Amino acid sequence: MITLIGEDLAKKDLVFLFNKAAKECEDCKFKTSCVESLDEGRKYKIVNVRDNHQFCPIHDKEKVNVVEVEKADITTFIDAKKSFKGSTLNYNTPDCNIKCIYHKFCFADGLKENDKCTIEEILEKHVEGCVKGYSLAKVVLKINE
Repeated sequence: MITLIGEDLAKKDLVFLFNKAAKECEDCKFKTSCVESLDEGRKYKIVNVRDNHQFCPIHDKEKVNVVEVEKADITTFIDAKKSFKGSTLNYNTPDCNIKCIYHKFCFADGLKENDKCTIEEILEKHVEGCVKGYSLAKVVLKINE
């Protein structure tokens, strides 16, 4: 997938979260190839930086680079009983409203409810200390297209 990103950010392996397009993007001639190819609330990883620059008034130095991106793998917590490397699942956030030290992993940026994902790696099979008593595993998920 091709998009544009500020010249200072255009580095291979950089991961970024796309929130939404800026108001200035609405009438830009590069809108289709820049922001319309990205989904709001998704994390992307730059896999290639092309030697091509364009003018963009909303970025520092008013330049953007053409980059190739893919959806980034996401580190999150899931139910430990469902944590088998290589298996697929529909991602669902836990039933929890407590803002504890694990919140950023239970509600990881870049994932949406019912995303079809594959477990790429298991980082920790049994995470200790969930205040709700859930049995959690820390995993790396790849969002399936």
